[in-house]
Amino acid sequence: MVENSWKSQFPFLMQKKNGQPLIYFDNACMTPCPIPVLEAMEKYNKEFFSCGGRSNTHFGRDVDDKVEETRELVAKFIGAGASQEIIFTKNATEGINLVARGLNLHAGERVLVSDREHNSNLIVWQVLQKERGIELMILPSKSDETFDLAGLEAELQKGIKLVSVVYSSNLDGYTLPVEEIVKLARKYDAFVMLDGAQAVPHHAVNVKKLGVDFLAFSGHKMTAPSGIGVLYGRLAHLENLSSLLCGGHSVKDSRYNGFELEDIPARFEAGLQNYGGIIGLGEAIKFIKQVGFDFIAKQEFELNYFITRELKQIGGINFVGVDDPKSRGGIVNFYHEKMDSNQLTIFLDESANILTRSGRHCVHSWYNSRGVKDSIRISSYFYNTIDEAEKLISALKKILGLV
Repeated sequence: MVENSWKSQFPFLMQKKNGQPLIYFDNACMTPCPIPVLEAMEKYNKEFFSCGGRSNTHFGRDVDDKVEETRELVAKFIGAGASQEIIFTKNATEGINLVARGLNLHAGERVLVSDREHNSNLIVWQVLQKERGIELMILPSKSDETFDLAGLEAELQKGIKLVSVVYSSNLDGYTLPVEEIVKLARKYDAFVMLDGAQAVPHHAVNVKKLGVDFLAFSGHKMTAPSGIGVLYGRLAHLENLSSLLCGGHSVKDSRYNGFELEDIPARFEAGLQNYGGIIGLGEAIKFIKQVGFDFIAKQEFELNYFITRELKQIGGINFVGVDDPKSRGGIVNFYHEKMDSNQLTIFLDESANILTRSGRHCVHSWYNSRGVKDSIRISSYFYNTIDEAEKLISALKKILGLV
């Protein structure tokens, strides 16, 4: 399949408004579903609609087979040691909360996060500070906004129970030096959890080689539907993890005075699951593998480099996060000194049918700490093209009165 044909696989992206094609640069928020994903979910709803783990019918068994097939696909996709280490959640936020609550941290135990964390990997620790008395350490970035490994080791030497950091940041696309982070954490006997929501869709991840303890990610950022996510956990750690939710499907038996939990992973998947979403996630993984991470990385860098170069020629532009496009994946985040970012996003949408994202991108803490106003984030994926980037720059210049 050639480059320009990828977009045609996404019905959402083929829409027009006032004769103008849709240009979608909000992929760090969520990605549309391609035809194979949509067809797989439709087939479930039309042909074998049933609930898994309960229905002793041929439809129920079909659902069970598809769920376990996807679980094995996910395990291989991220290099897990066994499919039991894959837990289906609603999203990365639920996965992080499952670990945060399930580790049963005690007063005085210390958790370290970076200063660029999404609210999903910040707020839960602040809540546990109040509820359980844990200590939350915020590791500042270096002056160039990159990760401070020396600072991490200094904190680890004081005693850290868990290092919980973003793998690739939704702020600017910067990928943290996760291999070095894990090695340092191992040296000081600390657990490591990675928020992989922006990493898993964009480059190869191998949890076993990394040696990471937990990894959470979301389907809606990797061409799967919303409402489906994954928590990976090393089996030995999952054995000691408490459940976030309890109830149907998570227990083998119950009495009025007690219950027996199901085996892993079912004990962490209480209640009726998003079976269509799970099946869609499996097809999304197949689709991404067909595209290939080499192509994804190449496309995102070329777009990032082009957009960055062109924006630098526009006066009043300030970039958010790290400077080098090579370090930013598919994200370019910026603001204009004289124009409100939210207005700029609306103008791009209404005048050119270009979808971007404005605001503080669920990283309010980073913006507040630096006194930075709202920004506009351009986030690309493999179906975006240089032609679309050129139209983006042209539209921006018109809005800013430069042409």
